[in-house]
Amino acid sequence: MTEQATGAPKPQPRAPRAGQQQPGGPAHATEHMTGAQSLIRSLEEIGADTVFGIPGGAILPAYDPMMDSSRVRHVLVRHEQGAGHAATGYAQATGKVGVCMATSGPGATNLVTPIADAHMDSVPLVAITGQVTSKAIGTDAFQEADICGITMPITKHNFLVTDPADIPRTIVEAFHIASTGRPGPVLVDIAKDALQAQTVFSWPPQLELPGYRPVTKPHAKQIREAARLVTEARRPVLYVGGGVLKAGATAELKVLAELTGAPVTTTLMGIGSFPDSHPQHLGMPGMHGTVAAVTALQKSDLIVALGARFDDRVTGKLDSFAPYARIVHADIDPAEIGKNRAADVPIVGDAREVIADLIVAVQAEQAAGRTAGYAEWWELLNRWRETYPLGYDLPEDGSLSPQQVIQRIGERAPEGTVYAAGVGQHQMWAAHYIDYEKPATWLNSGGLGTMGYAVPAALGAKVGMPDRAVWAIDGDGCFQMTNQELATAALNNIPIKVAVINNGALGMVRQWQTLFYNQRYSNTRLHDGDGEEPARGTRVPDFVKLAEAMGCVGIRCEDPEQLDAVIEQANSINDRPVVVDFVVHEDAMVWPMVAAGTSNDEVMAARGVRPDFGDSDD
Repeated sequence: MTEQATGAPKPQPRAPRAGQQQPGGPAHATEHMTGAQSLIRSLEEIGADTVFGIPGGAILPAYDPMMDSSRVRHVLVRHEQGAGHAATGYAQATGKVGVCMATSGPGATNLVTPIADAHMDSVPLVAITGQVTSKAIGTDAFQEADICGITMPITKHNFLVTDPADIPRTIVEAFHIASTGRPGPVLVDIAKDALQAQTVFSWPPQLELPGYRPVTKPHAKQIREAARLVTEARRPVLYVGGGVLKAGATAELKVLAELTGAPVTTTLMGIGSFPDSHPQHLGMPGMHGTVAAVTALQKSDLIVALGARFDDRVTGKLDSFAPYARIVHADIDPAEIGKNRAADVPIVGDAREVIADLIVAVQAEQAAGRTAGYAEWWELLNRWRETYPLGYDLPEDGSLSPQQVIQRIGERAPEGTVYAAGVGQHQMWAAHYIDYEKPATWLNSGGLGTMGYAVPAALGAKVGMPDRAVWAIDGDGCFQMTNQELATAALNNIPIKVAVINNGALGMVRQWQTLFYNQRYSNTRLHDGDGEEPARGTRVPDFVKLAEAMGCVGIRCEDPEQLDAVIEQANSINDRPVVVDFVVHEDAMVWPMVAAGTSNDEVMAARGVRPDFGDSDD
């Protein structure tokens, strides 16, 4: 069948991403140099253009060659955690491998959180750390830490390099592992004496990964069976995760959705894989998903999971999740299939190839007269959408609504703006109230839920996509964890924009205290302990003064009537980072909500409002 006949974008051989080094080709003449010079040359040759890091004793030899007209740009951050999150933001925005660098001991251990974050969200990351000299390893030397052992559970693979001759091959293998199959972080720990020693450099090295063979092409029989189930189903749902974005399969997804007519839900990590404005899009499922998305999965008779992993935040109480549904589960990682929910049709493969093959198989079913009608299903779905839409109330005291702030930022931002969110209430509001029409415009910490992610991730995204506007949507709690990276942004001419949704509290935790702890607000107020709400403009710290001290423009907005003007002012400043302190009402909550440990059947559209689905189970 021709490509024109199918209407599906035919998968083409993809050019290697940065890091997907293909062995072979002409080699450079061998050169004598230090291991450190070999490291920097290897990064240049593999296509890495940016490294986020901080020098220190064990990694110091690697910093000296960077001064010799290296093609690698180094961004000096203020904390290694910032380096890791910046590399993650860079990778998520560009699709390339992010690179961060740190010294031994505390420098390396400060990378543990962003490495774990990248592992949970399948982000291609290479972390390069210095290590004490080979002879000192295991002696509890100054600033020694077994970072390979520490990160073993949170990396795809890690390497300890003690021979300088191994550096080029290790870098190539690290980038290859990080960027192929299910992407993820790889650690390269290099002993200081290996960086200092003389070696012979040649390129390209030969990959030596005999046991690493990710399966990308799905099994044809499983594809045909999945297509049969799709055409037989009465209530199907396409459950789309971040794997579709990582595979570059958004065009194929749109074709499949429109071909089948099935509703689409996109997870927190899958946002942007399917246009929010598309009439078949029900929104995000899960703990704070839309009523329509949560209920569609719950009442479905077939779930086609594409690059999603049946995370607990999506399923709620697992044994009550989607009790009527058969499961088609496609993922490039075979370990995910059947891990949480048994699959009736397991498909191992790259999401782009899976979806493209599934399109052809569904068309074959339809050509044979086996078609499905989903009119009754859409009647139910549309009723739920219309009865329980997303929405919020404006505060009665005239203060700013956080949802309104975020919605207006999205409405007034330039086309193609990239948003990086912290973790908590503002993250959920940003997921709901900003429209995402294209991939790689929504960055967040989904699996690990890392507070402090937004500012450095936005910085990394702006480095990777300098022509795009980048907004960090942060909470005042998250912002205080990594705001030192504002200095990094200011000094390196990285003009990000930061919206601090300042409710004076750890908002999501406070919401739980309101709902489940009888409004006992233990250690969640950020302004003055257990005192009364402070007067406007007196909260500590003063984020405007803090921003100015960091070399940024600081703006405060407390009046809804000034909201649009302030956002326009922030959007108009492109020569420096901008921080806007949006002082908002502290009692706003995220709805809908499924309480932790409960069934998705118990979704609440708002406080005290449980949807009535009538006889929809019939």
